[in-house]
Amino acid sequence: MKNNRIAAIDVGTTKICTIMAEVDENGLPTVLGVGVVPSNGLHKGMVADFKDAKESIQLSVMKAEQAAGYKMESACVGITGKHISSVNNHGVVSITHARKIVHPGDLERVLKIARDIELPQGREILHVIPRSYALDGQTGINSPVGMHANRLDAETNIITAASTSVQNLAKCVRSSGVKVEDIVLEPLASAEAVLTEEEKQDGSILLDIGGGTTDVVVFQNGSAYYAFVLPVSGYHITRDVSIAAGISFDLAEEIKIKYGNVIPFSGSLPDKKDIVMGEFSISHDNLTKIISTRLEELLRLVMIELSEINFPNVASLNMVLSGGSANIPGLAELAVSTTRLPARIGYPFRLPGVSDALSNPMHATGVGLLLWKLINDEKQSRNANYISRLMGRNI
Repeated sequence: MKNNRIAAIDVGTTKICTIMAEVDENGLPTVLGVGVVPSNGLHKGMVADFKDAKESIQLSVMKAEQAAGYKMESACVGITGKHISSVNNHGVVSITHARKIVHPGDLERVLKIARDIELPQGREILHVIPRSYALDGQTGINSPVGMHANRLDAETNIITAASTSVQNLAKCVRSSGVKVEDIVLEPLASAEAVLTEEEKQDGSILLDIGGGTTDVVVFQNGSAYYAFVLPVSGYHITRDVSIAAGISFDLAEEIKIKYGNVIPFSGSLPDKKDIVMGEFSISHDNLTKIISTRLEELLRLVMIELSEINFPNVASLNMVLSGGSANIPGLAELAVSTTRLPARIGYPFRLPGVSDALSNPMHATGVGLLLWKLINDEKQSRNANYISRLMGRNI
């Protein structure tokens, strides 16, 4: 059953998450092994120290292998970083078949033309995502194969990355004894784990607030419209607490995880106003203000980015928040009040097997990478709609 095994490695700034799974005859995965370890050697999503990063990946893979009971051969790997950029482009071809029917080969041709953009030196294309098609000027076509037309147009979203960042990440994984099957932009993967097909169709913005970056992807009409990465993250929240309170970064991180909140006097501290840890104390009000100020800034930066690209109908978008910082109580309510958009926390689709630990917004990317591999694997493509419907019922 070796061919039915898939794996994913989420190489994050603060953690490495490796997931190993086996796909059953219905095309659905069962998680057999999970390895989550602290991440070393990475800065804002990029490899900063090759040796440390490689050792972290090796340890994560080893833990997953021990749980699964077999050796991992290859994996789908996530990438992020401020080097990521996104641009929309257009392609057009003539339909030359005698009966003027669009064939799969015509889609390949038009997407090949659409991806023919001038790239600055040192950059490469990660993804070419079809946004929509048009037949003889009729727009809004999602699946043109089999339809009659003289001309086929394609609107695409092209995501590019710095070649050195891609190569360094791939080298780290290969040095751990694992073949890299695919490198996927992390918010695209996260979207597979937390967004329903309805949300992708109606229009949604996914914010994955990780340890080193915030990864953002906007969906409209069922496809990724635009993606970007902001260098503001959970790290900055912790640093703000550390500086404002005059304490170590590690203590600030502990306080943030244990008591962090953006709603004053709620939930975790109903009966006391001060947080006391050893000789240190801070008022719950002050901690809440520090955290909410940074998160409000992040949310405003996202909205500014959308306004600068002239995104249509921003007010119609639904916001979904994932990543480790999505665990901070009150974040969805803060997002609603700051952006005036509906918002919810994105919990990953629960997979069968030993995946209970993955049912947390911080693991949206890891679970999403596994689903990305499954849905985009040609052998499993016949199950993609079924898998998507199943995910939609479990949000």
